[in-house]
Formats: sequence, C-alpha cells, structure tokens
Amino acid sequence: MASITDLARTATDYTDGRSIGSRFRARRIAPLLSAIDVVYRERGRVEIIDIGGTEAYWGIVPTDFLDARKVGITIVNLPEVALPIDHGPFMFVHGDGCALERYQDKAFDIAHSNSVLEHVGTWSNMTRFAHEVRRVARAYFVQTPNFWFPIEPHCMLPFFHWLPFPVRVRLLNSLPIGLWGRVESVDAAVRLAESVQLINKTMFASLFPEAEIRRERLLMLTKSFVAMHFKNASSSVSA
Repeated sequence: MASITDLARTATDYTDGRSIGSRFRARRIAPLLSAIDVVYRERGRVEIIDIGGTEAYWGIVPTDFLDARKVGITIVNLPEVALPIDHGPFMFVHGDGCALERYQDKAFDIAHSNSVLEHVGTWSNMTRFAHEVRRVARAYFVQTPNFWFPIEPHCMLPFFHWLPFPVRVRLLNSLPIGLWGRVESVDAAVRLAESVQLINKTMFASLFPEAEIRRERLLMLTKSFVAMHFKNASSSVSA
C-alpha cells in the first residue's frame, strides 16, 4: 500500500500533466495566458519577469503559444541558484525579489511569481517583495498557499504548519516529516522551519491592494490564493 509520502509525491509530480498539482497549475494560469494575448495584440511582443521561478514551470504553456506571441521570460533567482544558459524565450539572472533595483519602473509587461512569497522570510520582506512586483511591471500574477489549508504544501503533512515553531523544529530534527524527511541538526531544522511563512487571505490582500484575489479550492477548502492585476496591462506600455 502506498504511503502518504508516496501519494504526496505523485500528487505534486509536475512532470506528469495528469497529476493534481499539474491540473491546478493549468487552471491557475489560464487568466495569465489571456493577459499575454491582450498585451501581444497591443505591443506585438510580451516581456515577463518570473521572480523565483523555473523554466520547468513554464512547461505547462505550449512552446508554440510563447513563440507565436513573442514572449520573453526573465527568470530571477538568488545568487546561490545555478543559472542555466539563456535559450529560447528564457533569460536567467541573479537577483533578490525584495530588491530589484536593476530594473526600472514598469520595465516588464507582467510580473509573475508562483509559491515564492512564503519563502522570502519576514513580513517586512514580504512587503518589499510585493512592492517590487507592483513596481517593475504593469500587470502581475502572484500565487501563494493558504495558511488555513490543513495540509502543509511543501512537506505535504497535515496540520504541521499549525504547530508552534519549537515543536516543528523538534519534529523536523527527530522524525521524517513528509517530503522533507528527517533533518540531521537543530540548526538545519530551524532554518527549514523558518524558510516557509504561510499567510492568510487578509494578509495577502493587504500586500496587493489593487489586485483581484482569487481562491483555489480543493475539496471545498481554499488551498491557495492568486493576486491578479491586469487592468490596463497594455494601454500604458510604451513602444
């Protein structure tokens, strides 16, 4: 019989288009594809910044769709992440999503971020991250998991994120915790527990005040939120 961990791995296998995770992403990204169409009709090309993203994520979008709309995707990751060689629509750069000074205001048509906000650390960092998302692009699409969904979305263990911080550290250092397994040292357990800070809808909406906040539901429960702001995405774009 498959274990809970095995089932979690299967559900979040994004290389399998039939997995629950892949189907969620495909539904989630539909409004973004519509926004890309709008910008392309106005400009004849589309520039996207994907903060904390990966090339693999964009596998849910047909290559023909990106090519036909002349989409360029700049993927920004922290310096400790090894960068692939630029190719196709992708450009890879090092940067901090909380401080994107290298880019001017509205340098991009669309800013995109999927399950990154919860990893930037403190509320102060989240505020800086949201500010940069709203500053560097005319439109944005940001997703983050919901604190009140009962399954922690990274280790895929029910209720783990609701436990007090010291309890989470102790468990991480003592037992195999879902997809994370067992962490060998207290220091590593603290750092792992600190690396994920889930928030609720009220907090998320306050970071993106002009956005439409959509709920993604699983079994009638809100699994995650998406902040979308596409109004006038192309009308203010200069040639």
